[in-house]
Amino acid sequence: MRIDEIRYSIQNIRKRKLRSWLTIISILIGIAAIFALVSFGIGIWNYVNLLAEESGRDKLFIQGKSIGAPGTDENFFISKDDVDFVSKIKGVDEIVGMYFSAGEIEFDDVKKYYYLMGLDPDKIDFVEEAFANSIFKGRQLKEGDLNKAVLGYNYQFDDKIFKKGVKLGDKLNINGNSFEVIGFFDEVGNPQDDSNTYITSEAFEQLYPDKKDEFGFVMLSSQNGVVPSELAERIEERLRKFKDQDEGKEDFFVQTFEDAVATFTTIINVILGVLILIASISTLVAFVNIMNTMYTAIIERTKEIGVMKAVGAKNEDILLIFMFESGFLGLIGGIAGVIVGYIVASIGGAIAAANGFALLKPEFPIALIIGCLLFAFIVGVTAGYFPARRASKLKPVDALRYE
Repeated sequence: MRIDEIRYSIQNIRKRKLRSWLTIISILIGIAAIFALVSFGIGIWNYVNLLAEESGRDKLFIQGKSIGAPGTDENFFISKDDVDFVSKIKGVDEIVGMYFSAGEIEFDDVKKYYYLMGLDPDKIDFVEEAFANSIFKGRQLKEGDLNKAVLGYNYQFDDKIFKKGVKLGDKLNINGNSFEVIGFFDEVGNPQDDSNTYITSEAFEQLYPDKKDEFGFVMLSSQNGVVPSELAERIEERLRKFKDQDEGKEDFFVQTFEDAVATFTTIINVILGVLILIASISTLVAFVNIMNTMYTAIIERTKEIGVMKAVGAKNEDILLIFMFESGFLGLIGGIAGVIVGYIVASIGGAIAAANGFALLKPEFPIALIIGCLLFAFIVGVTAGYFPARRASKLKPVDALRYE
């Protein structure tokens, strides 16, 4: 297309500012929604992949089948005998059982209820590796820390857990017993994990004597060269026989870290897919708006088209002029949509982080930006094709006679 034809197309868009802007806004809404949602999706996927890399793909979980969080259903747990049995299965490298229960946390005469975890001090390094987290401030638990506690990241800040943030050396009551705060875990990125309280397994057993040797959660790693999925099947089969349970009626399940990641990713993909589908409806509306805009433009400019053909314009010249107009509208809407989507996603990410959802951090790779712009342009060109084709087939004589 020649430069003068491009200028002609842009001039026609400028002449019909209101109609052009309405069309651009309809594209903007769809592209902005898709851009923002996909940016969050990419951020979550990258977070999960990073967690998988840092934790190691050799990790497995054993958990009682229960409703709710691990350890909150007293009827389902993994016993110490179960853990001892699993530790002897070929292919198991390291294994640790963790206590898990809801606890009453009191600070400055205010009581809150959050999850309390009891950890074996000798297995702390393994737990930190498995959860890809470590101490952010202070120190970790060690043998003999009966009245010491390490808190989740959110406890440090005002109005996150308590009105006043907790500091190292502060005392708080756990189930009515005084504990000194000796450390804080680094940020995980979700309110639940960042609100957990950690004490030694011995201290946990003193608080919950009826839960001694009843673990809410078991973590283990596979030996080098052992396929985690195959080890999971072996553990499930042998532990089922050890507990004398029928297949399909086990009171536990074994899951590899990769399976857990895949399940989480599938859920995220489904949610994002539905949201993007809804957002795409706006793009469909924009598609229809562009078609209507171009059809209206053709009707208004029928005589003009006749004049252009009379002075030598070819069918393909007319086709390209109108397709460029529609494509240009789509591209402008795409650019505006990317800008608005970036702003919305950035604000949304900041709000999510402020409320403890740091994992909801949007990311904006260049491929996403180019993809959205290209998609918007294609929508515009495609929507403008049929009106443009109709315009190109107008006969000069009929067009000049049009009233």
